[in-house]
Order: sequence, then C-alpha cells, then structure tokens
Amino acid sequence: MNALLFPGQGSQVVGMGQEFHNDFDIVKKIFKQADEKLKYPISKIILEGPEEELQLTKNTQPAILVVSYSIFSVLKNEFGFDLNYFKYFAGHSLGEYSALVCSDSLDFNDALYLLHERGKAMQKAVPVGMGSMIAVLGMKTNEIEELLKIKNFEKGICEIANDNADGQVIVSGNKDSIQSFQEFLKEKKIKTIPLKVSAPFHCSLMKPAAKTME
Repeated sequence: MNALLFPGQGSQVVGMGQEFHNDFDIVKKIFKQADEKLKYPISKIILEGPEEELQLTKNTQPAILVVSYSIFSVLKNEFGFDLNYFKYFAGHSLGEYSALVCSDSLDFNDALYLLHERGKAMQKAVPVGMGSMIAVLGMKTNEIEELLKIKNFEKGICEIANDNADGQVIVSGNKDSIQSFQEFLKEKKIKTIPLKVSAPFHCSLMKPAAKTME
C-alpha cells in the first residue's frame, strides 16, 4: 500500500519551487494562474519574499498549495508519474487541500480561493504575534497532558494540537502561555522546537475562524 503525502504549514521558505519555476513552463503557468485568481502577486511572495509576508497565513496556505501542485504537475506531466502506484492521497493539515486538488477531487482555483479566505479567517481569530506553536520532542501525548495539568494555566490557552508520532507532539495556544510552558519543559530537560507559523492552529483559539467559514 502506497500513499502520496503533501506538507502543511511550517514547511514554507522563500524561494521554494524556484528551480521548478525556472525549468518548466507548466509551473510558470500555475504560478501565473494563482496570481490571476488571487488578484495579487503570490508568485512574487513565494519566490522573492519578504519572509514576513510569506509567513502570514493568508499567503502561506495558498503558497504551499501552489508549490505542491506545481511539483506534482511536473512529476505527472513531464516525467509520466504513474498515479496508479498510489492508493491514497493525503496531507498534513493544510496539505489535505493539496491532496484533494492533485487527486482531482477539488479544482485548483477553488482551492486557492478557499485557502486565502481560510487563512484570513485564521489570522483574524488570533492577530500576528499573539499565538504560537511548539513541537515537544521525546514524549508521548499522555505524558504532555500530565505536564499541562501540573503547569495549570489559569489564563490563556495551551493545548495539544497534533499527535504527529511518538516523540513529536505539537502544542498550540497564546504566545505567553506557550512560552511559559516551553520554559517549564526546559527546566525538566525536555526539548522543544518553535514552529514557523503566524497563528496557533489546531487549538480552541481557532473556533472563531471555523464559524467564519461555515
């Protein structure tokens, strides 16, 4: 059994997809299509930055879709990628949209619009700089849950957001609460890594965004 997996937010970097854009006309066409659909130069933000613009979730989400779809299109159309080899298309969080587009379950233009609106709603729910996410390494979900109870946050939100695997669990919430928990973990010699995101995804702070998109 084989699955084709697509990345989510946090994997973005200025210049991603640059070589594909330079070498393949199909990628130039996809980037141009994205600019026209969104009515602003998302391609320039992807290829040239600035980084702070790319990190805004209203840009990050369509940007990752554009690059994922571009790479997939090159593999499929330029190199004759055998899609019959894969039984499943799947994605991590945002990557679910890339999986839907590449499996012909969702139109690329529709996905661009949805992700841009989704990104704006998420950023509105928690302004830039007010939320944060960290990866906690070397621990299981139940162990982190116990530590969260010990820490006992009276204000703010600090919640388990994703159970990626044994040894990699994501915690999300208000920036101050996350920083406090990170310091608490550091005292216990537990390693954490901050994620490159502009909002605290997959936690209760995103409920207003969910209502906006209903």
